[in-house]
Amino acid sequence: MPRITSTARHHAGLAFAMCALSASALAQRSETTTHADSLRGSLTSPARTWWDVTFYDLHVAVSPGDSSVRGFNAITYKVVKPAQDMQLDLRMPLEMDSVKQNGTRLTHRRDGDAFFVTTVAPQRVGDVQTIVAYYHGKPRAALRAPWDGGIVWGRDSLGRSWIASAVQGFGASGWWPNKDTQADEPDSQRVAITVPDPLIDVSNGRLMSTTHHRNGTTTYEWFVANPINNYDVAINAARYAHLADAYEGEGGQLTLDYYPLSYNVAAARKQFEQVPSMLKCFEHWFGPYPWYEDGYKLVETPHLGMEHQSAVAYGNHYANGYLGRDLSASGWGLRWDFIIVHESAHEWFGNSLTADDIADTWIHESFANYAENLYTECLFGKQAGASYVIGTRKLIRNDTPILGQYGVHRGGSGDVYYKGGNMLHTIRQIVNDDEKWRGILRGMNATFRHQVITGAQLQQFISQQAGVDLASVFAQYLSTTRVPVFEYKLEGETLSYRWADVVPGFAMPIRVALTGGAFSALRPTTIWQTAPTAVHDAANVRLDDNYYVLARDVSARAGK
Repeated sequence: MPRITSTARHHAGLAFAMCALSASALAQRSETTTHADSLRGSLTSPARTWWDVTFYDLHVAVSPGDSSVRGFNAITYKVVKPAQDMQLDLRMPLEMDSVKQNGTRLTHRRDGDAFFVTTVAPQRVGDVQTIVAYYHGKPRAALRAPWDGGIVWGRDSLGRSWIASAVQGFGASGWWPNKDTQADEPDSQRVAITVPDPLIDVSNGRLMSTTHHRNGTTTYEWFVANPINNYDVAINAARYAHLADAYEGEGGQLTLDYYPLSYNVAAARKQFEQVPSMLKCFEHWFGPYPWYEDGYKLVETPHLGMEHQSAVAYGNHYANGYLGRDLSASGWGLRWDFIIVHESAHEWFGNSLTADDIADTWIHESFANYAENLYTECLFGKQAGASYVIGTRKLIRNDTPILGQYGVHRGGSGDVYYKGGNMLHTIRQIVNDDEKWRGILRGMNATFRHQVITGAQLQQFISQQAGVDLASVFAQYLSTTRVPVFEYKLEGETLSYRWADVVPGFAMPIRVALTGGAFSALRPTTIWQTAPTAVHDAANVRLDDNYYVLARDVSARAGK
């Protein structure tokens, strides 16, 4: 499975995404970056690109008494280019104790949150080698997880230890050493977590063994049979109960395992009844659940939630909505549990289809946001789904572009959620064929299954499958803060119209009510065009609300 080993793909695809960027959008990319930003975000650094991770064998002992961790990660990799120093990432204040290969202790030097290791054994292209990094320390404690990143050293309502990792954005190197980039995933991984009794650790994949030790600790060994994002690898340690179920899906029988706190069993049993209908909906729209071999789990956490692959973190207090609120204000958002739906959607978008650079986080979050709309539609019909996504527009800020800055680990605007979801809903209108649109969504999950991809690759795929050049549409919504404006003026029985505040070449079709009733399809460009209309009052010109655009009557201005 291809990983970071081909940087040419990244740069060739990037040309598509950049083709219609406006000068103002490009100017917003010129933020000051640091040496540390480049070390963290670079996809072309020689110290990263000569080796391709194939397996992580992670062993960590967790000590809630002093909020510390200690362990090692045995990293198996394939040599794909002539060797350089190897960059391993481990965030301060954690300390690297030693790095060994074939029993030989290697020289390493620290550069902020990165370590550069000098290998001594021959590193021939095609070789498969293993290096072992030993470390210890007190990882950063997360105070506002999952937004700030780190380890949550919490307590449940009975005062018992409750520990969880939540490191998306902050980075997996915040608690274990690895190649901390989304661009390189192992083909599989072991996660062996040792915790004090009577805590139970729930991590990703399947539980392979439980080993009790004389010192009053237990090691829970989990195995992930598929590629996994390093930020998805999770510690969840608490006094858990276990509920088991199964779902008959497109890929056969999928195990469903739920881990609520011991006193929340009844609430979990009731709330998690939503899971089968959610899986059925997402399999309908996106294709088979991507991780049948590893199962599906929901794990109660002291933070709101996170898309930890095959072990989705859940902290929504067993209530519908987003902590009991409807983000869309449409009423539909209180009919289902936001965290179950949104975070589980990431199993397809974010976990199976992974952006190689967080500048393209829209691949993860815009589609997960859009999935909320589709689930509402699955339950209550197409109009309900549309009402939900349209209702979220009030949360769009249009402060900075959705796209971040490439190569320096910098994401874009928080609009990646609501604006991104409305962009996809708008593209559905352009495709104007629901079965074709469903085929595109399923097709991208089949084509890019378990792969690290660029935003440009996904844009090209959608355009090709839709049979419509969507380059300017993606550029408009992803790379600028401007909402397309449908400018129009009414002169007798003629409507003049065009697009304004758009990128060059923007020519998105749209449905407009020209007769006071049914919608008609128009294909505006930035040049004025005309169409006959039976509407005699400019105030009655209506656009289809399913498009995320603005309307502007310029009749009075034109008269002046």
